[in-house]
Amino acid sequence: MSAPDFEALAQPGIRRLRAYDPGHDLVALRRRFAEAQLVELGSNENPSGPSPRALAAAAAALPRMHLYPDPLGGDLKRALATHHRIDPARLLLGNGSHELLMQLAQVFAGPGDEVVASKYGFAVYALAAQAVGAELRLAEALPRTAAMPLGHDLQALHAAVGPRTRLVYLANPNNPTGTWFGAEAFARFLAALPARVLVVVDEAYAEYVDAPDWASALGWLERHPNLVVTRTFSKAYALAGLRVGYAIAHPGLIALMERVRESFNVNAVGLAAAEAALADAQHLAAAVAANAAGRAALAEGLRARGWTVFPSQTNFLLVRFGERAGALEAALLARGIVLRPMAGYGLGDCLRITVGSAQENARLLAALDEVAA
Repeated sequence: MSAPDFEALAQPGIRRLRAYDPGHDLVALRRRFAEAQLVELGSNENPSGPSPRALAAAAAALPRMHLYPDPLGGDLKRALATHHRIDPARLLLGNGSHELLMQLAQVFAGPGDEVVASKYGFAVYALAAQAVGAELRLAEALPRTAAMPLGHDLQALHAAVGPRTRLVYLANPNNPTGTWFGAEAFARFLAALPARVLVVVDEAYAEYVDAPDWASALGWLERHPNLVVTRTFSKAYALAGLRVGYAIAHPGLIALMERVRESFNVNAVGLAAAEAALADAQHLAAAVAANAAGRAALAEGLRARGWTVFPSQTNFLLVRFGERAGALEAALLARGIVLRPMAGYGLGDCLRITVGSAQENARLLAALDEVAA
């Protein structure tokens, strides 16, 4: 029997999709280079590593891996509720925030609906819309000459909202640009939207922010029931390998989302490690401080070499290398230094660089001097 035409059998939205692009096959690169020699600065991971408490909690959970995890994630939800001073009914756990961003479109959008996002926003927003057959409307980002180049233009996002719009995705700070928008501008934007439009604010990098004009969208939840905030333990908490994220929203919205949540979607090791990491404020503060210092030093080093570094409130920098970006990225990769190419985001003249350890950043700058000469 010959294989059927699987493409024809798939839903129209799925046929238009391209799979999420992680940038590089890191497992193959780790085999090619000894892990001690490979400098991974392409995935926005935290070089400080997880809290010792999280490591201990993960180790303690391993002997019970033959048992299913808590399907409700009750202990982690209670810890998060205390941390954010909210009702646990406002919380939904996910296998990373990626899963939750996809499920929001699954529940609230479909064929004939529109999803609005910004140009140069996180790739998952487009995937979420297309997977459910909704139309994606991309608002223009701020121009490169603006004070916040390539950042979200909230006025353009508002103008893109129409009668068929069901979801608006924003990231604050944004990946891959590192840019952010201030509290006052967001308050005006939120107040101007109709209540039927759900506003999803992706705060994956929130813990890294020190800009005085920024504020978490969590402060608007009570006044705006159409607001959803997503967070993750992958970045500042350094638990990327365990995939734990969460959404905070109105209990009614969360209850609907629970209907499509995959059973046991967060594993037992992840639940235990995330709860322990949340309790270790000292380790988080140290990691955030190290990132701030490393980000400033790396940006200064890159600018001193003549490269354009965009503003960032994350653990990465978007850097404009011009027409040499592709060649520089390939030359660095040949030396065991992994950066994130940006052509897939329409920023082919840029590379995204994770803020590594002091040693990793120094090795990057030295290698850049070699390949750019």
